Amino acid sequence: MTLDAMGAQALDYLPCRYGNSKLLFRGPRRDLSEPYIAFLGANETYGKFIETPFVAMLEEDLSMTCANFGCLNAGVDVFLHDPFVPDATAKARLTVLQVPCAQNLSNRFYTVHPRRNDRFVSATKMLQAIYPDVDFAKFHFNKHMLGALKQMSEERFWLVEQELRQAWIARMRTLMERISGKVVLTWISARAPNDLDRIDVEPMHVTGEMLELVRPHATEYVEVKLSPEALENPLNGMIYSQMDAPAAQEMLGLKAHREISQTLGPVLKRMVH
Repeated sequence: MTLDAMGAQALDYLPCRYGNSKLLFRGPRRDLSEPYIAFLGANETYGKFIETPFVAMLEEDLSMTCANFGCLNAGVDVFLHDPFVPDATAKARLTVLQVPCAQNLSNRFYTVHPRRNDRFVSATKMLQAIYPDVDFAKFHFNKHMLGALKQMSEERFWLVEQELRQAWIARMRTLMERISGKVVLTWISARAPNDLDRIDVEPMHVTGEMLELVRPHATEYVEVKLSPEALENPLNGMIYSQMDAPAAQEMLGLKAHREISQTLGPVLKRMVH
């Protein structure tokens, strides 16, 4: 690992706000008066624990401002409801939209925090009716809650999963329609979209069939299925404190970010030059 296990300082992400947004994006703040590419996504786009994430790599490769609007644990909702995002994407040369997971969005069964989409807020009466034997007050995160529900009853969980998928498709279509410029829909994962045996790998609960239903709303689609080499030793090249080591282990490492940059680079270069 690049840091010191004896207590390295956490990476300074230089968090910043743009316009009337309530979200803190990764800095340093970019000058949006010049031509730029907008990047919307979750942890991978943000580049947690990575000093130079793929967005910054692409900025250097393309010689064009790349504005990182990635948000930690973001679902569709955080971008759909933010007042700044439509204007930011409308002024961009193009928008790279990372395919988000399906669990971090409000739906007919439960609500999530409007900005920290991974946070479970409450279950609706519909979900309580399906799982009357569950105390939902003990859950704080969607992933934990959904895992417990699936373990309790695969049959009942099928109803939940179907709702998540339908809500995701509808919400993604709406978001992509609100992006007035070119959209590069980008799949970033250790699995292929049709690998249903690994549906618990990010983006969780998203299938190839779901992607096919939203792809017509994108200008381009780029699939980055990370190689085994890119996933090896993710902690190498990361900057994290000893306390953050377990969380860092779950994130993409520097080699994965390089692979994402190398895959996206030629597509974006063709579209902006």
